[in-house]
Amino acid sequence: MNKFLFPILAVILGFILANVTKNQKSWNNKLLLSFSGSFLLALTLFELLPEVYEHLDSKRSGLFIMCGIMLQIVLELFSKGAEHGHVHIHKHATVFPWSLFISLCIHSFLEGFSIHDHNDMVYGILVHKIPIATLITMFLLQSSYTKTQIAGFLLVFAFMTPLGTYIGNTWEAVAAYSQIINAFVIGIFFHISTTILFESGEGHKFNLSKFISIVVGVGVAYLI
Repeated sequence: MNKFLFPILAVILGFILANVTKNQKSWNNKLLLSFSGSFLLALTLFELLPEVYEHLDSKRSGLFIMCGIMLQIVLELFSKGAEHGHVHIHKHATVFPWSLFISLCIHSFLEGFSIHDHNDMVYGILVHKIPIATLITMFLLQSSYTKTQIAGFLLVFAFMTPLGTYIGNTWEAVAAYSQIINAFVIGIFFHISTTILFESGEGHKFNLSKFISIVVGVGVAYLI
């Protein structure tokens, strides 16, 4: 049951954090992003990648992973990088951000396929979605969208990952292609997590707090 509840819980926690920290500095969220990026990347390497290479030959696995990376690049043409913390919504915008909404929903739906009863990817997605949901909520609250639009956006966004998990675990027609889909998802996770980790800091200076959060993220993923 956790595989369905945790992604929804992540959006709820993100909504709460956005309301609690909306008047505070953003460094805490940046550190949480760094932790989530390293945690997600490490879990992908420890859990998902070996599973895919066990069931698919190496060249096909690599091809589908690259396709996943390219797919995420295409999605970010519309989301502007919201999946890794870059949310750009004009404060006085009144037109619903359909491109952002649809691209985020596709991303969330696909990542749900990586969650199975026997793996720990649900924890990676939980930690990944909390800072993203926080940032999205912050910008939505600062916009001129109605409360109904904001609630609808977050509600659908929250349920897209469990929907992907449900389909991936119950539809036999989809299960036959589960490892190919997982390879695509690995590419998506690789792109998102490495973008978070390797984006340059201010003045290209070494950031000790970010480095520590990355090390902690990898360590926690290893110990799970």
